[in-house]
Amino acid sequence: MTMATDKGAAKFDVAVVGASGMVGGELLGLLESRDFPVGELYAFNSGRRNAKVRFRGREYDCSAPTFAALKKAGLVFFVSNEEVADRFAPRLAAAGVWCIDDSSRFRLSRGVPLVIPEVNGAEIKPSRKLIAGPNCTITGAAVALAGVHRRFRVTELRVATYQAVSGAGRSAMGVLEEELKGYFRSGSVRRRAASGFPRPIAFNLFPQVGGFDGEGNSGEENKVRAELKKIWDDGSVRISSTAVRVPVLRGHSLAVWFRTRRPASLAALQKELGRTPGLKFFSRPEDYPTPLENGLRTETVYAGRLRRAGTAPGEYQIWIVSDNLYKGAALNSVQIAERIAAL
Repeated sequence: MTMATDKGAAKFDVAVVGASGMVGGELLGLLESRDFPVGELYAFNSGRRNAKVRFRGREYDCSAPTFAALKKAGLVFFVSNEEVADRFAPRLAAAGVWCIDDSSRFRLSRGVPLVIPEVNGAEIKPSRKLIAGPNCTITGAAVALAGVHRRFRVTELRVATYQAVSGAGRSAMGVLEEELKGYFRSGSVRRRAASGFPRPIAFNLFPQVGGFDGEGNSGEENKVRAELKKIWDDGSVRISSTAVRVPVLRGHSLAVWFRTRRPASLAALQKELGRTPGLKFFSRPEDYPTPLENGLRTETVYAGRLRRAGTAPGEYQIWIVSDNLYKGAALNSVQIAERIAAL
């Protein structure tokens, strides 16, 4: 299978399902730039179209995945959809193949760890070969406030998300670009019928990411609540959110309000944020991060504008920015793989 040695260094034969997609391309680039020990590479897509990808100077044809083909690998990245992950990942994991799934299929499944390595990397164990990566939206808050939660116990969290269109895929980025071009041609924004968005996105924003449930919560808002509780291993945290799609190509932003059980001064919170793994914290208010400056191919979560909420003791606000395609998806998967390689 699967894992070879070269001059004493362990190498993994790696499969990427969804290699020709946007996140797949980012993942391949990160495997190369971070020098992950790849032996053989196997590239897969839906099989509905011919596609090629490049890795370490070599071109690879993408084909439709089969169980037999995937089993040749020791590590499989799923950066495709829930149906494909569901079809292959459990059987591969049972056969001893490490599977890292970036879809939402197994995030809340019992016995499947939902992992952000800086936060709960200890959940990666040889006995659990199937690992889920989190929703790209909540990753920033989960990383930024992990240390604060451990030390001071966050009891309540309210989040307003400002989500880039790349979170909806490459085609969604094209929708924004086409709507902007249309505006500069005609002076108006016209929604494309097959855009996949509920409203026009150019010069606009809308409080809907996913469909609505019977209580009026969007799919994204439900994911934020359920996934953060699992990542922090704390079902008692009260979480509410409003998920908003904004006309930004890349980089998700979060306005977060939180309350702690244990008393925490601003100075103590700043100290904790300053030493939180994976986080760059700006202590001066004017040094806040933005998606354009801090959300493009960055491996770090950024936070700033920490302040008292002004409503009651123990309540604070913070602003968080992260690259939804890197730390929110491809990079997190590669970091999980690096932890696996180190076991």
